[in-house]
Amino acid sequence: MSIKWLRSNWELYALILPVVAYFIIFHYIPMYGVQIAFKDFIATKGILGSPWVGLKHFERFYHSYYFWRLIKNTLGIGVFQLVVGFPVPILLALMINEVRVKKFKKIVQTVTYAPHFLSTVVLVGILVIFLTPDTGIMNQIVKAFGGQSISFMTEPSWFKSLYVFSGVWQQMGWSSIIYLAALSGVDPQLHEAARVDGASRMQRIWHINLPCILPTIVILLILNTGSILSVGFEKVFLMQNDMNLESSDVFATYVYRSGLLGAQYSFSAAVGFFSNIVNFIIIVAVNFIAKRVGSTSLW
Repeated sequence: MSIKWLRSNWELYALILPVVAYFIIFHYIPMYGVQIAFKDFIATKGILGSPWVGLKHFERFYHSYYFWRLIKNTLGIGVFQLVVGFPVPILLALMINEVRVKKFKKIVQTVTYAPHFLSTVVLVGILVIFLTPDTGIMNQIVKAFGGQSISFMTEPSWFKSLYVFSGVWQQMGWSSIIYLAALSGVDPQLHEAARVDGASRMQRIWHINLPCILPTIVILLILNTGSILSVGFEKVFLMQNDMNLESSDVFATYVYRSGLLGAQYSFSAAVGFFSNIVNFIIIVAVNFIAKRVGSTSLW
């Protein structure tokens, strides 16, 4: 019976096969190498031949100077990005959904989606050009109002704001797509009934649109919270320099320096594994809270 059902749905299995293969090859098989975090990895002996050292590298990282700095920077950027970046696509989707002029609506969507297709290198290049102390347009505006030019890219206090707000600008349009899709499923009869009862547009948004997309919001909030310590490497690395290292050094860049540049493979694996464990604990905790508070959760 199961073979017959499999044959009748083979197209669906063929469609999902590349995705399953991707996760197995690039996400599950590499987990085999995580064990070097508990070993003193020696390249000539390989992973299996290297001696076990238990939690030695985790203890070394915990007692190092960089431990609290990495926690503070990575968690600070992650929380800042979640607080600022998560609500913006929701607000944008709600506003776009209320636009009734289709031509204007398409223009707004195109303008807000376009930055997503810029590469990280191009985005950071734009930041450098716009924020240059001498010729950058932002400093020209500051000088026009009588202020002193600011070296945005080298000031540690500006790093988190530049990183987060540039990311919001780049991703808000693309991230709003899933909320627009959820809003398209709202029953129009609910709005018609609300209009008859005299509800204003803001009241309909608050009492109809938001509750209807709330399950989507909760699921995405859980997923985003679970990756709060997984601050992207590429953008941080491109924006990072010796002057702002104090506030820009995160787990990903530290793993790169200690692992690839310093050849401390076991130690860097332990640092990366530690951040993933913390992410896992956070996502389980947030999912538990979401399940207790409401009926929506990942599992």
